[in-house]
Amino acid sequence: MPKLHTNHAAKKRFKITAKGKVLAKGAGKQHINEHMSSKKKRHIRTPKFQVHETLVDHVYKQLPYLKYAK
Repeated sequence: MPKLHTNHAAKKRFKITAKGKVLAKGAGKQHINEHMSSKKKRHIRTPKFQVHETLVDHVYKQLPYLKYAK
């Protein structure tokens, strides 16, 4: 049976919690960051936004070998 491939873009952007929730990182930290404080950049870096329940199945399809996948 062929192997399933993980989507590497999704692997970088999403985190799965132990209960199976999907967290995403905040937007707005790619460029033009001189005006931002270090605290704001640090808080954007940590994954904290829960993905909407209609999109969770799409994330699980892109990440087939997750430890806590449904």
